[in-house]
Amino acid sequence: MSDISMIRSQAGQPPIAILGVPFDNLTTVEAIDLITRMVESRRLHYLVTANVDFLVQAQEDVELRRILFDAHLVLCDGTPLVWASRWLGNPLPERVAGSDLVPLLLRVAAEKKFRVFLLGATPESAVRAMENLKAKHPDLPLAGSYSPPFNKLLEMDHDEIKRRIIEAKPDLLLVSFGCPKQEKWIAMHYRSLGVPVCVGVGATIDFLAGQVRRAPKWMQRTGTEWIFRLLQEPRRLFTRYAKGLWVFGRGIIAQWWRLQVRAPKTPAAVSTPVQDAETWQCVKLPARFDMAAARNDALLVDQVLADGRDCLLELSAVEFIDSTGVGLLIRLQKKVRASHRHLVLLAPSVTVQRALAMMHLQNFFAAAPDIAAAQALIAARVREENVPALPGLTAGLNPLVWQGEITAANAVKVWQQTEAHVLAITAARREAVIDLAAVRFLDSSGAGLMVRARKLAQREGGKLTFANPPEIVTSVLRLARLEEFVFAEPDPAAQPAAR
Repeated sequence: MSDISMIRSQAGQPPIAILGVPFDNLTTVEAIDLITRMVESRRLHYLVTANVDFLVQAQEDVELRRILFDAHLVLCDGTPLVWASRWLGNPLPERVAGSDLVPLLLRVAAEKKFRVFLLGATPESAVRAMENLKAKHPDLPLAGSYSPPFNKLLEMDHDEIKRRIIEAKPDLLLVSFGCPKQEKWIAMHYRSLGVPVCVGVGATIDFLAGQVRRAPKWMQRTGTEWIFRLLQEPRRLFTRYAKGLWVFGRGIIAQWWRLQVRAPKTPAAVSTPVQDAETWQCVKLPARFDMAAARNDALLVDQVLADGRDCLLELSAVEFIDSTGVGLLIRLQKKVRASHRHLVLLAPSVTVQRALAMMHLQNFFAAAPDIAAAQALIAARVREENVPALPGLTAGLNPLVWQGEITAANAVKVWQQTEAHVLAITAARREAVIDLAAVRFLDSSGAGLMVRARKLAQREGGKLTFANPPEIVTSVLRLARLEEFVFAEPDPAAQPAAR
């Protein structure tokens, strides 16, 4: 069992999914302990302190939703989320606010000599925060800080930011760009920075600098800190809070009604292995996959991971699943994916399908009607992972086909194939086409590749068209305000002259 699995087992409670976001059931002390182990492991992690606004934005932002889904640790930074977890049957122990967590984490960093880097906020806030930290924690190794010029995510100088961080060699990176920009930036780069723990901290650097006042302790304890912040910044926050109240309240009521805790008709059962082969195992979940079943299945994640094979979860008999059951499915999915294997939901019942669809999670799980179809699906996913971009067969167009997930994880490989294709086609004075029909997910790194490819074609005096974009692609581009640039017909007058 890994260190992280051990500390989670010690924490006792399984995770809970609230509006599709899987919250780890940890206290502040347990979170500090786990983050410390993450740093000491030297493996790469990113964590999120999610509040109600995160969940509200994630309802419309599929990329943010996926980032929260995949995060190595999701902590509850909102008293309304604690209340909601109680209504949904798996109470989170307390609010773990980023503005409380970071000072405690910095104290541990000083004791253990973890190097800390501050990224974001204004230059003035960053300087004052560094000065205050040096005064409060003389033994804290401050690796540095950087406040890049304000810009849209894909227009930032990513290479310069990465260069500064890599040269500083921090153990802990605190990113203060605001949600969702900081989460998307971290998801784009955490794999290549060499930093054991990256975390988005919102306005915490401003708190450390003394630029922004926190609410009185009694307001923090009673869940009314939002009123204090609203009074400080009414113009900026009123609309956001009003929308958040409506979207979050409506969503929680719907989730409670659909997945409400019901008295069990039968004693809680455990998952059972039903069939296996050399490369996969099949595990059948009980008819009730709820809080009680999740407790009985506390070692399911570790057993599946220790097995080393792909996992098929048979869900045909599941008659009831609650928010904790969904949370455990999410944990299992991201753990299996992190170990470079595959999880397939086998014949999920209508109950399971409705629960995942209600939380907008149906596209984050692979599903198949039977074992043969699951094996074929896994084989197709392996081909996508090995070759995310390949020449197509459409007559007369010679398209490049992007397939599967186009993300930060495979951006370098996709760009190498895309650049070669665009250069070859434009040199032959033909229209370059990239077919997107087989793309299942695309993040900001993928969107950046589309912009980069379009600009490359323009510089070479050619034309590039993106064909058959699925809704998940256009949704990401729309939120990044890139849809018009990527899909617009090039202006012939603006094209460079043919050489």
